[in-house]
Amino acid sequence: MNFVMKAALGGGPPDVGKMLGGEEKEEDPDAAKKEEERQEALRQQEEERKAKYAKMEAERETMRQGIRDKYGLKKREEAEAEAAAAAEQPAEGSLTRPKKAVPAGCGDEEEEESIMDTVMKYLPGPLQDMLKK
Repeated sequence: MNFVMKAALGGGPPDVGKMLGGEEKEEDPDAAKKEEERQEALRQQEEERKAKYAKMEAERETMRQGIRDKYGLKKREEAEAEAAAAAEQPAEGSLTRPKKAVPAGCGDEEEEESIMDTVMKYLPGPLQDMLKK
């Protein structure tokens, strides 16, 4: 009775199928061979995918090089290497980093006119006379 209840609820022994006359699962003798063929097919697909990607990347690189030649651009790695070399050369004998160039008119020069002279230009004549006194 207990066995019937467990079987009905799905908690019976694992070989209930055999007891009820079911067939055992027979292992396919070619299963190992099929698995090996499947693995080989997966490897082949992966190789084809990599070859396709490499071909596409080569085509892209030739297109990039054509654009670089047309517009006189350098490769990113080459440009970075040249910039790094240029930055290192002036700093070899110096203990400090190179100073950046200061744009013209940024306070290093003496002002020719004072602020008061500039304001005076924009005032009418009688006001200029009053302020000068």
